Amino acid sequence: MKVQVLASVMHQEPKHIPEQMNIGSDAVFINQCDRYAYEETDFKGHRIRFYSCLDRGIGRSRNAAILHADGDICLFADEDIIYKDGYEKAIAEEFERNPQADMILFNIAVQKERQTYLITKRKKVHWYNCGRYGAVSFAVRTDRLLESGVMFSLLFGGGARYSNGEDSLFLKQFMDRGFRVYTAPVLIGREQAGRSSWFEGYNHKFFYDRGVLYYYLYGWAAHAMALRFLLKHRSVMCGKYGLLAAFHIMGEGIRDKGRKQAKK
Repeated sequence: MKVQVLASVMHQEPKHIPEQMNIGSDAVFINQCDRYAYEETDFKGHRIRFYSCLDRGIGRSRNAAILHADGDICLFADEDIIYKDGYEKAIAEEFERNPQADMILFNIAVQKERQTYLITKRKKVHWYNCGRYGAVSFAVRTDRLLESGVMFSLLFGGGARYSNGEDSLFLKQFMDRGFRVYTAPVLIGREQAGRSSWFEGYNHKFFYDRGVLYYYLYGWAAHAMALRFLLKHRSVMCGKYGLLAAFHIMGEGIRDKGRKQAKK
C-alpha cells in the first residue's frame, strides 16, 4: 500500500519542508501563500507535489489536497508535524492488519495543553467519541474517501468563522455514511511546539465556538456532551470562567445555532 501525505502549509518552499517534516512517502502540499504555482520534486525517492495558492483556510487547503490524492492511503498533515522514521510502513501494516477499516486514527505526540486524547487500544470509533481526534491522526483509504464524498467544513478551523472542529465534523460525516473507523495505539510523529493558528486560550470564543460545534456533532445530545466535555477537562479549561459559566457559554453556542437553523 502506498501512503501519501496530504499537508496544509503556509509560506513554505518545496526544497525545505519535506526534510523539516521528515517525509518518508509521496506527498501533496497545499501551500497558502502570495502566488499561484506548481512544482514537483523528488525527495529521497518519493514524489513531492507542491501547489501554491492564494486561498486561505485549513478546510480549503485540505479539500484541495484530497482532489489531488492518488495514493492508496491518505495521511493528513500540517507543517508542524515531524514524522517518525518508518511511519509509512507502520500505517500500511495497520491497514493490512485490519482490512475492515476504511480509516485508522494514529497517535501524534502534541504539546500537553493541546492533547485531547491518547490512543491506547485498537477499537472502533463511534459518534459519541469522534470529537477527541485531530485531523493529523487520520489515515484513510483514498478510494473510500472519494466514494464517501466527504470534505472538510469551511465554517470551522483556522481561517474560518468558528475556531476549530472541522476534523470532528469530517470524521462524523464519514461514519454517518457507513464507513468504518478504528484506532491504533501507534505513534507516527510529533507536533513541533509553537503558536496555534486558532487557540488563544480558554476564552469566551473558545467555549461559544465549541457549543456551535457540538450542535452539529451531537444534535439533541449537545448539552449533555458539553457538560461531559467540561467535567472531563475542568481542571485545565475552567480556571477563568468556572464550570457553570463555561457550560452556559457553550449552551449559548448550541442554542444560537439551533435557533438559526429553525428559522430556515
